[in-house]
Amino acid sequence: MKSENEFICVVVGASHAGVNLAFSLRQEGWKGQIFLFDTDPELPYHRPPLSKTYLTDNNEVSTSPLKSKESYEREDIVLNLGMKVTAINSIEKSILLENGKQQHYDKLVLATGARPIIPPIKGLNTAKNVFSLRTAADVEEIRSVLKNQPNQKVVVIGGGYIGLEIAASLKKVGAEVTILEREERILGRITAPEMSTFFHDLHQENGVAVLTKKNVISITLNNDVVCDDGTVFPADVIIIGVGIHVNTELVKKAELVIENGIKVDPSTQTSNKDIYAIGDCTYHYNSHYKQYVRLESVQNAVDQAKIAAAAITGKEVVYDAIPWFWSDQYSVKLQIVGLSTGYDNIVVRTEEKEQPCFSIWYFKGNQLLAVDAINNAKAYVFGTKFIKSNQELNKTKLADTSMAFKPANFIQVELNN
Repeated sequence: MKSENEFICVVVGASHAGVNLAFSLRQEGWKGQIFLFDTDPELPYHRPPLSKTYLTDNNEVSTSPLKSKESYEREDIVLNLGMKVTAINSIEKSILLENGKQQHYDKLVLATGARPIIPPIKGLNTAKNVFSLRTAADVEEIRSVLKNQPNQKVVVIGGGYIGLEIAASLKKVGAEVTILEREERILGRITAPEMSTFFHDLHQENGVAVLTKKNVISITLNNDVVCDDGTVFPADVIIIGVGIHVNTELVKKAELVIENGIKVDPSTQTSNKDIYAIGDCTYHYNSHYKQYVRLESVQNAVDQAKIAAAAITGKEVVYDAIPWFWSDQYSVKLQIVGLSTGYDNIVVRTEEKEQPCFSIWYFKGNQLLAVDAINNAKAYVFGTKFIKSNQELNKTKLADTSMAFKPANFIQVELNN
């Protein structure tokens, strides 16, 4: 029988989820070996700044690591960077590396994340200076192209949060930026029309052209971006920001259940008792909203990592978190708590401030689902409290800006969970 020191945990993916899992394992008392694999050769780094500060300054991504190199050595976590895992043998409990070597595991954690969708646009493969934004290498390539010619024309295809953040960052460094969104409004699938209008106007005011109902169909030999309505946009640089594909190819051979991601139970265990999955790649049940969801957020990655570490070390745990997100664009900070999917009515509350300060409260009937807060940390904090406690609010009072913004003023009925 193996001793505690002989057990091996292999983690595939060294971003927020994988790194936090490895360190959380040590905190939970795991005595065995921990091997961390990732295709990215860089020491694991913070991802959110990729579309924000990394694009606007000259600092190397390596200056903002998730953990120092010494931390991995101190916790006896073996980093295997620039290495691709090509297969999982769940019968023999081993992974196969691109170089042909194998690594045995007792517990395997998949933090494989996602990759950008590259749409089937004619001419895209041969166009010049086409980038997506997912890694430090992507940032370095974009910065190197723009470095000596700051006034270049940049076309961003996609008006989601990642596209908007990239546009704001590149405008800040002097690029001439155009956003092309194929839907009727930016952020159309994830937020209320009022929030779409706010960000549309914000970018226009900052000199970014935001054009909706623009379906890109081809890129010409001259690098012009062509839409199906006949409009043409010259581009020195093209940024693709239309969404992501979950990285599930590796697990298909392991015969895990895949459903909009790797399906996991409340302890992040997959359909195989020795394999766990965490982060962007997972499809998990949210008990508050009573539905399965897949989330792309640092919060989800870190929280699931802690749950997985506890479960692997034999503790009974359940992942039960209210999701939260954020976005920084120009001088505006957006904080989001909850999931607005399925909302049927909203309340907009605007505070009297020098800078924009308002919040959108999403309801399904009388149940508060989510809150979007613009430069309004108080609304974000209160919204989090109300969602967690499942409290019914007086919407009339909530919308009344003459009413002091205090939780006691808005609680109508406290419901039993």
